[in-house]
Amino acid sequence: MLRWLFNPRWPLTLLILFLMYAAAWGIHPVDRKDWMLENALTAIFIVFLILTSRRFRLSNISYTLIFIFLCLHTIGAHYTYSLVPYNEWTKRIFGSPLNDWFGFKRNHFDRLVHFCFGFLLAYPIRELFMRVARARGFWSYYLPLDLTMSFSMLYELIEWGAAVALGGNLALAYVGAQGDVWDAQKDMSLASLGALISMCVVASINWKFDKNFGAEIRESLTPAEIAPLGEQKLKELMQEQRGR
Repeated sequence: MLRWLFNPRWPLTLLILFLMYAAAWGIHPVDRKDWMLENALTAIFIVFLILTSRRFRLSNISYTLIFIFLCLHTIGAHYTYSLVPYNEWTKRIFGSPLNDWFGFKRNHFDRLVHFCFGFLLAYPIRELFMRVARARGFWSYYLPLDLTMSFSMLYELIEWGAAVALGGNLALAYVGAQGDVWDAQKDMSLASLGALISMCVVASINWKFDKNFGAEIRESLTPAEIAPLGEQKLKELMQEQRGR
């Protein structure tokens, strides 16, 4: 069942599946201009993953999580996030709209995708930190959370800038605030919550199976340099420069 986990061709399979999936959802989107705008960053991201796949190949787990997130985003791009008809889907299947179950007053598909941004992408970000920055222990869980929060904030700024530049109905469709003045803050909070849960799950798994988990956490919080930096380090550099 988990043979895909060790299959070296799995990333290529995911790429082909996603391109077919995205092409299908690209047929007659609700708003073609918004669809193009929503998928601009997606296209750049996929090209980046392809170009870096030989020199820096992620794990199959990371590629799978990225694939799931992009699939969710593709649905939002097709309908525009504010108009994804999940209520109609649940009504057909279960006989009542999903919003009625929880008393929701707005379309919450965008909230789901922001949460999944943190929940699904924190793990690939953790892999990046561990392999490039050699993050270990506590920092291998905190830094992915921190970067997810930063990326979420950056996306909100990009969204704001694009909306101001475009204006009109396209800006409203792209931002998808649906009249909520706290939309950006809620989106960032959900992305942060998703990343926090993801890292807690990963930490729990490592705590269960890695006998060195506790020691690694303690070691990562032990200062590598006892002496303070800042002006002390600057003084050392100045003295070294004079000695040359």
